[in-house]
Amino acid sequence: MAKWLDVSNLRGDIAGGITAGVVALPLAIALGVASGLGPMAGLYGAIALGFFAALFGGTPSQISGPTGPMVVVLAGLFASLSGSVELVFTAVMLAGVLQVVMGFLGVGQYIRLVPYPVISGFMSGIGAIIIILQLGRLLGHAPPGEPLQAMIYLPTALSDINFGALALGLGTLAVTFLWPAKWGKYLPSPLAALIAGTALALVAFDVPVLGAIPTGLPSLHMPTFDRDSLFLVMEAAVILAILGAIDSLLTSLVADNMSRSRHDSNRELVGQGIGNGIAGLIGGIAGAGATMRTVVNIRSGGKGRISGMTHALLLLAVVLGLGPLAANIPHAVLAGILVKVGLDIIDWSYLKRAHRGPRWDLALMVLVLGLTVFVDLITAVAAGVVLAALAFVRQVAKSQVETLRNLPDHLDSPEEKELLASVSEQVSLFDFGGPMSFGAAADLGHHVREYCEPGTRIMILDFSRVPFLDLSAALAIETIATDARSSGKTLLLAGINEEVAEVLCGLNDGLPGDGAYDTRLEALRVARAALANDTGAKTLSRGMAPAYS
Repeated sequence: MAKWLDVSNLRGDIAGGITAGVVALPLAIALGVASGLGPMAGLYGAIALGFFAALFGGTPSQISGPTGPMVVVLAGLFASLSGSVELVFTAVMLAGVLQVVMGFLGVGQYIRLVPYPVISGFMSGIGAIIIILQLGRLLGHAPPGEPLQAMIYLPTALSDINFGALALGLGTLAVTFLWPAKWGKYLPSPLAALIAGTALALVAFDVPVLGAIPTGLPSLHMPTFDRDSLFLVMEAAVILAILGAIDSLLTSLVADNMSRSRHDSNRELVGQGIGNGIAGLIGGIAGAGATMRTVVNIRSGGKGRISGMTHALLLLAVVLGLGPLAANIPHAVLAGILVKVGLDIIDWSYLKRAHRGPRWDLALMVLVLGLTVFVDLITAVAAGVVLAALAFVRQVAKSQVETLRNLPDHLDSPEEKELLASVSEQVSLFDFGGPMSFGAAADLGHHVREYCEPGTRIMILDFSRVPFLDLSAALAIETIATDARSSGKTLLLAGINEEVAEVLCGLNDGLPGDGAYDTRLEALRVARAALANDTGAKTLSRGMAPAYS
């Protein structure tokens, strides 16, 4: 246990945990309110996830708790279920179970494969959703919980502005932006804005506030299942699990860069799953690794698990006596804090540089952003990943096919160059420059026919640089062999490894074509000998034993 809970940096971990806890306090309250489940749900989620993800996770310096992306999903689910909190907490628990399963199945290493434009698009879309949902509260209203409905409601809110709420919200936003960094070491800007805005509202403004808040230890919320709502709950659980996993592992990468360490992605998923499962059980909202809180922790000296656990225990101590104070927090103040959260989530660094990068990446990012805001997160991420994969396959296929146009100028020896030059009018050599995939299969036969010399009697396909091929590419090779046979040409194969040969032989009784040779040089020698003897290359090659059968 002593090794598990490294105490070598105890003072730094406690300092980092306390600082992160102070930063987390207003964010947990604000995100709890934004979810529709209330401020205590945000605090309970921060406590459960912060403690257990730190204890069992794979990123010792990471601080976990409610995050903007998770709250967007929860708010939508809460609205769809007409305020049934038990079903929402059930979705949180199921998301935790799914994350634990993902960790044990080793899914963590694959989540990193999501392309950056997709991540940038849906994170920016989530930031936009948070801002859209808070605009009405800044104007002193309680808007609907869906982005489109909130946008439709906005003209109504603009026609009846509560200027006191607007002043408080904009003032809160200004404090979070303008608070000096050196003061932030002692009092984080969100907490300063929360205290100042609440105090000002008490003496000067009549604006909507949170109202009575229960205090004390949470009660248990056992899983509840409703046949009519089962699909919604399961869908939300899947979204929360995947989104939380991505969010946490991205924050883990940030922690690695700052602490010069290396996280265990699968263990981190297990820790996040345990934390979210317990959060749902005690009435807390789901969360993930929180980038800002993690950065604050590391900069304040936190390196180990004790820092995350300290942050959670501080919040627990606050919860036991927070209610009477938190009841007077204005909605507009929390809205100002959340607008800052939304602005921080938007990927401004990429947007500033996007015009210098590939246009397709920018288009993909904008598409995912739009789908995130106007459709849903799962559709956005799924569409983004599929389109990015198809674009990559197309690019690789184009590169593979392009190599067929350039007859090999990288021949390994003078003898190969001399052999090819001496028979170039009757021999066409095609070099496949890398792995053969289904993306290139459709064009292989066409390009071999197009770039084959008019007087070609022998074609050589060089597989020396092909480590593997899939079924689609193998069928394309078989089509090339059939075309060669029907046009009276001899087809020789060279440099085929065992894996490629196994795939090709699996479609026939043996390799396609009229002969297979270990090296390109050997195939060229056979071709020139056949042409020199004028016996017909096909007759000669059929009399030789192929390299594979």
